[in-house]
Amino acid sequence: MNLKETRYSKFALVREMMETADVIKKFDRYDAHGFGKKIRKTKGLFLTGEGSSRIFPAKRMIYDILRRGMDIKAFTDGSTQALEYDLGSFAVFGASNSGQTKEVIRLFNKLRDEGHNYRFGLTANVNTRLEELSNDTHILKCGKEDAVAATKSVFEQALFYDALIHYLDGEEMNGLDELSEMVTAAMTLQIDNEISDTLSRATVIYFAGRNAGVAEELTLKTNEITRKKSEFLEGTYGVHGIEEVMDAGEAVIWINPFPGEIEKFDECLVKGVGLNIIALSDHETKFPTIIIPDGGKYREYVELAAGWNILVETGIKLGIDLDKPERARKVGNIYIDP
Repeated sequence: MNLKETRYSKFALVREMMETADVIKKFDRYDAHGFGKKIRKTKGLFLTGEGSSRIFPAKRMIYDILRRGMDIKAFTDGSTQALEYDLGSFAVFGASNSGQTKEVIRLFNKLRDEGHNYRFGLTANVNTRLEELSNDTHILKCGKEDAVAATKSVFEQALFYDALIHYLDGEEMNGLDELSEMVTAAMTLQIDNEISDTLSRATVIYFAGRNAGVAEELTLKTNEITRKKSEFLEGTYGVHGIEEVMDAGEAVIWINPFPGEIEKFDECLVKGVGLNIIALSDHETKFPTIIIPDGGKYREYVELAAGWNILVETGIKLGIDLDKPERARKVGNIYIDP
């Protein structure tokens, strides 16, 4: 996708996706340090929110903590389920771009009433209920999003958590200019027509890969952007029973395939079911592969940007108005005072 052609630039969704590169360049990694100093006193982190505000930012952070082998606990769940948890010894981060998401506000009301003193908000708006209920709040600088599907804000939320982890791990967060360039490359690479044709014809688009937020976030974006049904196949779940109900009219996009599982996926899904597997990777695979830059420690951001590109091409091929879904709303569940 690109902004030089009207078929792309007419959509706010595409314009906001392309603004992500600038969001990365302007991101102030030091904004997270003050929060990092405060959470050192806690037992660990609990990251909550709904939809895109939680999936990629929180799950990528947890994946990164485990990958680094850090001595810090971090968990995530939706805010309604979190009402059942004892979070007294955790730093709780509630992400809500609007600052008025019902589930998050309800949880923060409960935590405040319990005397919890490590409530942190992550939002794109000032003077919100979330800011009022938080001990401290980080306001995103990415600017307003007009499209229903959240994009650039998801990146900035993830970068904030990333900066927090860098601080806690005693590491400088460098390489953001290079990341910006790689994300731009991933969003503007040309998607082979045969791949976009395959996806536009697919009755269901599955995403397979690590539980690092990318595949699951793209599953949600598939619903919002292409209006197709989608499902996240965590890890190797795609060859552990679900193949029984798959059919040849469906497709799998496999994010950074596990090398040791490629033959099994080919055997079960391609030869066994007859469906199409498309790989998203920094190198060729035995499947039709969309080659993206090697993002190194920032790999997941590049993968997500490339996934956006794929979905936009599919949506445009289907003639969909990317900015106007029929049922989805920008703020899914708004808090209203009782």
